[in-house]
Amino acid sequence: MILLATILINGKIYVEKNNFVEALLIEDGIIKQIGSNEEVLKNNANEIIDLGGKTVLPGFNDSHLHLIYVGAVMSCCNLNSAKSIDEIIQIGKEFLEKNEGITALYGRGWNQDYFISGEKRLLNRHDLDKISSEIPIIFDRVCGHVAVGNTRAIESLGIDGNTVVDGGTIELDEQGNPNGIFNENAVSLIKSAIPEKSNEDIEGEFLKAANYALSLGITSVQSCDVSNKEFKNMFKIIHNIYDNRKTKLRYGAQFNFQDIEDFREYLETEFKEGQYDEKFLSKGALKLFKDGSLGARTALMLKDYEDAAGIRGVEALTDEQLESLCNLATEHGIRVVTHAIGDGAIESVIKAYEKTMTDGENPLRHGIVHCQITSREQLERIARLNIPVMYQPIFLDYDLKIVEFRVGKELASTSYAFNTLYKLGAPISFGTDAPVEDCNPFPNIYCALTRKGLDGKPEGGFYPQERMELEDIIDAYTIGSAYNEFKENFKGRLKPGYVADLIVLDRDIFTIDESEIKDIKVEKTMVDGEFVYEV
Repeated sequence: MILLATILINGKIYVEKNNFVEALLIEDGIIKQIGSNEEVLKNNANEIIDLGGKTVLPGFNDSHLHLIYVGAVMSCCNLNSAKSIDEIIQIGKEFLEKNEGITALYGRGWNQDYFISGEKRLLNRHDLDKISSEIPIIFDRVCGHVAVGNTRAIESLGIDGNTVVDGGTIELDEQGNPNGIFNENAVSLIKSAIPEKSNEDIEGEFLKAANYALSLGITSVQSCDVSNKEFKNMFKIIHNIYDNRKTKLRYGAQFNFQDIEDFREYLETEFKEGQYDEKFLSKGALKLFKDGSLGARTALMLKDYEDAAGIRGVEALTDEQLESLCNLATEHGIRVVTHAIGDGAIESVIKAYEKTMTDGENPLRHGIVHCQITSREQLERIARLNIPVMYQPIFLDYDLKIVEFRVGKELASTSYAFNTLYKLGAPISFGTDAPVEDCNPFPNIYCALTRKGLDGKPEGGFYPQERMELEDIIDAYTIGSAYNEFKENFKGRLKPGYVADLIVLDRDIFTIDESEIKDIKVEKTMVDGEFVYEV
């Protein structure tokens, strides 16, 4: 066998906090040596690459996103820029004009809190009817926990005022008819009005998103693209991609089963039969949803919302359902990661996990995704039970404008508590929940470092005691994310024995002004010792 060796020299290579080296040796995709140029150049190599003083980091590992939906959004009607209901209607009409003949229209990204003219409210079916009443139209809110359908979509599915969805809500108008607003588990119902895509279309969107992620310096993702009854076909698509090596993005599957019978079917099929190399394709975790989003007031709270008396959010799973799913996963040695944003949801998840533990140990590393609204006492319990938390600092860009209104200043002061939880010793990692936010890591890092929105406000940062140090943020995004996957000895560091997944930056993240960090670009991305993206 011919050994393929590559040496990188003249770099500022980040190894760990306060530790940088100039050079490293890679053999067959594995880092074999790090050190000075002189030390590493004593080895023979097929190729020597001069980094020209550039800064090198381990490849980022997004600990929670939805890769296939990133690709889908890149191909759908993008509503992120809309600043009013009228503008959404106009964007929809223009999309139809440019895509004549489509039989249904899907869009996402609208956010009523960003409306600056007209009514500042959720969309309804009458708004979408102004775009078209001939074809089904579904527009997802940016959070993905609220979707709106037009009258054609609602009627095509036979939905009426008597339709009930477990763990979801279909809002009704004064006459008792659906007004077009669907949340939580009801979202998938209204979205079923959109015709199914072919496997070729889905694969194309997956690969488009994978290439985009690699261009941003993401070399690994922990992605929830599989859910409920469609799981067999989606796994078939994913296996085909990795069996035929169509991408080098490392992929850990997160599979969502809210219905325990669907999960049982997974255990009898894919769990037993699916082939995973655990290097590029990993078996991953059961992903559950306990609640919704703060922006839509569907995050589950222990007390009423400060700005909506009588409202405490939506329970996507009852405590009993959550516990049954966690127990069944634990019996089969499967890690669980649960979406929990409100303090009520987080309380429920902590209790469910604790019931799976013996002597307070968390050997499967059951974790919490988002973990936004927390009390100090909850943070201490999470740390004591060693529950990994998958944070999205970029959420601050929007949420810092609303969180005090939603939950009050006292609870807001202990929420989005990245630094506190890190200092308490809990395992934390970072991701973006893309396509809720763009999967670009650098705005995410900026928010964790500055506690500011992307507009640079507020001055001094939002509860600045929760600012993290830059090296700790990078570690959370690399080795911290790898910990969730039990791969902290495999990837996430640029040390001997680790895979050569690394990125070369266009500027030095450690010395530039913090305001520039969100604008950093990746010049090169390497996976397994091979450059898979270069400017």
